[in-house]
Amino acid sequence: QVQLVESGGGLVQAGGSLRLSCAASGRRFSELIMAWFRQAPGKEREFVAIISWTGANAYYADSVKGRFTISRDDGKSTTYLQMNSLAPDDTAVYICAASAGAWGRDRTVFDSWGQGIQVTVSS
Repeated sequence: QVQLVESGGGLVQAGGSLRLSCAASGRRFSELIMAWFRQAPGKEREFVAIISWTGANAYYADSVKGRFTISRDDGKSTTYLQMNSLAPDDTAVYICAASAGAWGRDRTVFDSWGQGIQVTVSS
């Protein structure tokens, strides 16, 4: 089982930026596909971004494309989500996820999840 711990959330004004981090342990990080999801109050958990084992491929939800960037540092066993031009609609709990082999945007693909971290964007 992979353990995932998020950090970097908080309160930011609209138009601002935040960088989330997700530290992984329990398995060789280079074997993991990493992703970010988010869940706003009263809404379903939704896909945000995914990055491949090597970092060569990354895909984003249409709602964040061009504003968010997912990356990874295998030396630190950490994946990041750089969030720019934040808007109130981005307010949610952001959750890191890992997959040991399967690739996809559906949450059922992922077998390890972090606790989540709150991001609040004020208008």
